[in-house]
Parts: sequence; structure tokens; C-alpha cells
Amino acid sequence: DIIDDLITTYVEDVEKYSKTNNQTKIIRHVINNSIKLAGERIKFEGFAQSNYKSKDVSECFRILEKTFFLHLVYPTTATKIPAIENLRKSPKLHILDTGIINKFVGVQSQILSNNKIDSVFEGKIAEHITGQELLALQTSVLAKNVFWVKEKKQSNAEVDFILQISNMLIPIEVKLGKSGRLRSLMEFIDLAPHNFAVRVYSGKFSIEKTKTIKNKAFFLLNLPFYLVSQIEKYIKFMINSVS
Repeated sequence: DIIDDLITTYVEDVEKYSKTNNQTKIIRHVINNSIKLAGERIKFEGFAQSNYKSKDVSECFRILEKTFFLHLVYPTTATKIPAIENLRKSPKLHILDTGIINKFVGVQSQILSNNKIDSVFEGKIAEHITGQELLALQTSVLAKNVFWVKEKKQSNAEVDFILQISNMLIPIEVKLGKSGRLRSLMEFIDLAPHNFAVRVYSGKFSIEKTKTIKNKAFFLLNLPFYLVSQIEKYIKFMINSVS
């Protein structure tokens, strides 16, 4: 099987970078469990119910990032530029080859037969595909995706991605439901110095004017998955068309 061969190649290639036998074991553990935890926020200490230390696991993740097997997406609390990542917070784990996830979590047939990709594997496949397209837009190999969080005792909010367009940070949510369910997106908009947001989903293209729970008016770009590779173009179109 091509996917099995690809995983074997990753393992063999990565092991060349191992400094010790223990590091080789940790790398294998990370690879075997990363696919199952794709899309989740993770902690390095005791990763995937292990006894491995944070420093050792973190180093193995850095090695795997260099091989482009996975991508750690860190949060920011910023709603305006610059979007500074908080490296002390738990990152989200993204696998850079969505085909590997499809194979190992057993959703290949669902992907092929389901026209609502955002409902497969709890929406994680859809989020991964969107993340890959956003990474592809970057002009620097050092560029990374970032997601947004508001972590307070009263309430937590999390937006899947933010993308800098001109001098604005645009929130992007990968969702299925109606616009009224985009609570985290609305919380971002309430704090942001602009009123533009994006929902990536399986529906039709549209731009709608709506309001947050706090009654701030904003424009929501509803973007079908097949247009994600052109997301910058459509965000600029939205901004220009309503200005």
C-alpha cells in the first residue's frame, strides 16, 4: 500500500536524525500517535499516555516538523497585527498529508462518498485541508499557521485560523452550521478593529451581513472548500465590495 510505504519511509528517514536509541523510540511513538490525535491541542509532557518528558518529546516534534510530516500550530490572543504566537501554550497538531489521516482513521470511503467533508472525522479533515491551503499561500518556508484563543475563567473561545490580509487579521472558521453558531468567530470580531470574517464550509459562496451576540455588525464570507486555495482573493473581494 502506498500510504503504508510512505509512513515506513518517514520513519526510516527520521531515524537518521536520531541521536540515541531512546530518541528513536520516542520518534516512533510520536509518529504512531500523532495521526490519531490530528487536529487536537497537545501537551509534550507524557504525550499520548506515555512517560516521556516534555523536553524529549518536544525535540522529536521539532525533528518531525523539519521532515514536513507534521506541523505544530500555536495560538495567539491578538486581534490586530502582529499575530505573535504564544509558544508556552499547547499547540494544535496538524499532519501535513491528509491522505495519511484518511487511511489510518478509516475515513477514506467517507471522504469519497460524502459531499459534506466538514462532517467527516469530527470536522478535522476539513480543518486540515484548509490549513494546508493556507500554508501553501505563504511565500516563506518559515511561515506558519496560527489560531486564535481567548482563555478566561468566564469563557473560552477558539478560532481555527487567522490570516493577515493587508493590515488586518482575518478570523477563519471551518464550520458546518448556521452563522449564529459561530460564537468564537463573533468574540474575535467584537475585539477586532475591523468587521470581516470567513467561514469555510460545504455550502454555497455568499457574503452576508450579520451581527455578533454583542450586536456588532460584520461581514461574513461563506467560502466553499473548493475555493480555499483562492481565499486571499475572495477576502479582498469582500472587503472591496462592501467598502
